Amino acid sequence: MMKREDKHRILILGASGFLGGSIYKELCSYFRTFGTYSTTNKQFEKNHHFFQYNIEEDDIYEILDFVKPTIIISSLRGDFSKQVLVHQHLTEYVFTNKVKIIFISSANVFDAYIKYPSYEYDKTYSNSVYGHFKIKIENMLLRLPKKQVVILRLPMVFGSQSPRIQEIIQFIKSKEPIEVFPNLIMNVTTYSKVTQQIHYLINRNKYGVFHLGSNDLVHHEDFIKEIVESLELKNAPIYKRVYTTNDDRYLAVLPKFKKLPKHLQISTQDILTNLKL
Repeated sequence: MMKREDKHRILILGASGFLGGSIYKELCSYFRTFGTYSTTNKQFEKNHHFFQYNIEEDDIYEILDFVKPTIIISSLRGDFSKQVLVHQHLTEYVFTNKVKIIFISSANVFDAYIKYPSYEYDKTYSNSVYGHFKIKIENMLLRLPKKQVVILRLPMVFGSQSPRIQEIIQFIKSKEPIEVFPNLIMNVTTYSKVTQQIHYLINRNKYGVFHLGSNDLVHHEDFIKEIVESLELKNAPIYKRVYTTNDDRYLAVLPKFKKLPKHLQISTQDILTNLKL
């Protein structure tokens, strides 16, 4: 029987999403864990640790006042401007109540740097709307006392039941082309590894910026083709090669200054091996 630690009350915003749900499953046996979901869902309605929360309409303070979390994990999706507003409220709450916030960010905060991979202390710089939005929230949180903030920058996330893999399977079944980017050099991770890493960071009371990608790099086209091979589906895949630049470009968040213990690190080969199991 696993012992649950009541020293933390954890609120996961966006717990109905694939990543948020994976984090909830990892933590709920160990901590008093609560989550939010956006659309009506009988499964979540029956769970008294879940609260319906519509980013467009609802007041986050009501849920915060009820749960009184010691740790907030933000894995929200939805309208970017609404998310920025919610995180302004969260920033105020975190500061006033001296709680910790863990923000799920993205490699896209560096998507304007195409000539090399990015490390934890590199200056963020993005050309995309998505990257700009993540940077805006990161900067907001980085003004808080440093021990109250964890920023997790994730590369592309895979996993056997993940939306990305399901989409690839669907494309192959319906004989639609899968887009591959031959010049994109990236690193990757899995949902299960990210949830283990978050659990470790909570247990060890860590803070700061972490890059939770694989320790090595891979070309997008090669990686997707290896995934497709491991799926062993009947239909032959169709690939659409997309060139956004003539040269190789990087979109990779490598850990350098805040490396996690060996058992929490991952390589691209580990990910492919796990997908084959």
